[in-house]
Amino acid sequence: MPAIRGADSKKKTRRFKRDLDQVHADLLDDKHLAQYKDTKAIEDLPALGQYYCKECAKWFESETNFGRHQKGKVHKRRVRQLRDEPYTHKSAEAALGFTSDNGKRTTTLMEIDDDATTK
Repeated sequence: MPAIRGADSKKKTRRFKRDLDQVHADLLDDKHLAQYKDTKAIEDLPALGQYYCKECAKWFESETNFGRHQKGKVHKRRVRQLRDEPYTHKSAEAALGFTSDNGKRTTTLMEIDDDATTK
């Protein structure tokens, strides 16, 4: 990748939305969402930040646009994606088999065949 980013790369960064795990944390904890909103200047937001969709992490200009968005396919798809639990580092390790089983160990005694020892 070149040292100076091109216009296409800058557009992708500008359009980047919050990831599903970040939005999931916003929905679970209002403090997490408040910290994110505090990083944005209210003057720079559409409609001074009044209309915000938590699921899509997107601000809207008017209440009608916000209402249309909530009825739309993109919003419903995002809500469906958020129903699943987000991936964690622990679940990724479990998929690879790196789990730690700290349960109680049970010891089983081996059975000895009497026929095999007498022959």
